[in-house]
Amino acid sequence: MSTTTVAALTIQDAEFLVTEAGRAAEAAGVTVSVTVLDAGGHLLAFRRDDRAVLISGETSTRKAYTALQLNTPTADLVDAVQPGGLFHTLPTALDRPLLFIAGGVPVRRDGRLIGAIGVGGGAPDQDHGFASAAVAALA
Repeated sequence: MSTTTVAALTIQDAEFLVTEAGRAAEAAGVTVSVTVLDAGGHLLAFRRDDRAVLISGETSTRKAYTALQLNTPTADLVDAVQPGGLFHTLPTALDRPLLFIAGGVPVRRDGRLIGAIGVGGGAPDQDHGFASAAVAALA
């Protein structure tokens, strides 16, 4: 039996993602917090600008956690938590609440999930764009 090994998300990768998301946000004139988690949900890198809204750090972490757990960008999950949606009761059913707001993006290498990035502090669509730009730059 043959197995394929995929390189894990490194601290250097995580710091690169934080830098790229921060750079994209700064270019847009937005102050954000950025969280990067590995595939096991462990914090690899974090940035909170002192000018950002205080809760943006928790928001970025929960967005990353949600994208990681569901292996889907959080922007694609917003409708799923509306009444009658697929995940309507899920956000309150877990010990660590999920956050279904755009800005969390899975990080994949060779098609496999290796982590997630979450960005908080801007408008949800902006946060999603900053996170997606960082992931694209890592590829």
